[in-house]
Amino acid sequence: MLQAALHSGAAHRRCTFEVFTRSLPAGRRYGIVAGTGRLLEGLADFRFGDEELGFLADHRIVDDATLDFLRGYRFSGSIHGYAEGEIFLPHSPVLRVESTFAEATLLETYVLSVLNHDSAVASAASRMTMAAGDRPCVEMGSRRTQESSAVAAARAAVITGFSATSNLEAGRRWQLPTLGTAAHAFTLLHDSEEQAFAAQVEAFGAGTSLLVDTYDVEAAVRRAVEIAGRELGAVRLDSGDLVEQAHQVRALLDSLGNTETRIIVTSDLDEYAIARLQSAPVDSYGVGTQLVTGSGAPTASMVYKLVERTDDDGAPVPVAKTAVGKRSVGGTKHPVRTYDGDGVADAEVIGVGHAPQLETDSFRELMVPLVVDGEIRTEHTGAPGVERARERHRASVAELPPAAARLQDGEPVLPTIFS
Repeated sequence: MLQAALHSGAAHRRCTFEVFTRSLPAGRRYGIVAGTGRLLEGLADFRFGDEELGFLADHRIVDDATLDFLRGYRFSGSIHGYAEGEIFLPHSPVLRVESTFAEATLLETYVLSVLNHDSAVASAASRMTMAAGDRPCVEMGSRRTQESSAVAAARAAVITGFSATSNLEAGRRWQLPTLGTAAHAFTLLHDSEEQAFAAQVEAFGAGTSLLVDTYDVEAAVRRAVEIAGRELGAVRLDSGDLVEQAHQVRALLDSLGNTETRIIVTSDLDEYAIARLQSAPVDSYGVGTQLVTGSGAPTASMVYKLVERTDDDGAPVPVAKTAVGKRSVGGTKHPVRTYDGDGVADAEVIGVGHAPQLETDSFRELMVPLVVDGEIRTEHTGAPGVERARERHRASVAELPPAAARLQDGEPVLPTIFS
């Protein structure tokens, strides 16, 4: 597209691209925007070096004129979008890219790969933390996804309320809290469960978490208490009927005097399993596979569409796709969220080509500047960006109506209204 547009002379027309999804996964009432900080961190280094240019030239993928353009590529446009951690709905314009066609079209795959993955994980994670209530969730999914995706998933989970991650690279890169527990292999390595527990307590102190379902759970709990005493930090359950086991283990711990020892549960948890466990005496959840795969929705299904461009005279021209089932709305969007008299969100109103005409003074604009004339707003990146996103998620979810917490199939929690 870039090469052909350079030949036609249209490559330097000013354009507006928008990112949105046409629908939410079945059962989802809202989605969460995530990956914005990662996107900006990568945009700072989005360049074509000698190796990349050499590959394109050697394989005759593009012509010399296109290679010359790529050699000097720097994004000089502007990007606005929903703040990371914000909820989104069908047709929410979560990102707006304004630049020449040549600059913007090169970003499509990068933008969508980051936002689709991270937003899918964050949307699942938000439902999990909502189902968990005050009980903390820990991200433990690195073994169930590609290695770079594992790092990104950990970041997305923490944005949406997970208290920690077992992924140390994510912890290092964004200063996220990290923790982990021993696996069954550690117990099986030793000649007896007693030796395994003793070794772990000796290495980490009585406050460690011991995995008690390698063999017999009741015997393991008694053994853990004998070795660590009343200072035993936690026991972890990873198999079987977790609700029943949690009740049995809690009763056993209390009878042994370990009323402060916590119970951690793992084992392919999703938002539905976490909701079922609310009736059990569980203290925290370790979530892996279902989290990093979006709990059945591994992509947010976002698309990157041209909605406006200039003509030869520089005048703006709204454009839209009209194909059946994939229609888009032309024109630059201006979204706001409106509220009822109690401060509860009641609609997302999107002005097309201009700010929406509202009959209420109770609203909030949703777009924030991310890149201005090529300059990246660094407050959205790094560890500070993660913390900003956590705060935005917390505030955005808190203003939703109660239907947001329902796990059953239903309509999006707020209607999207074009103005």
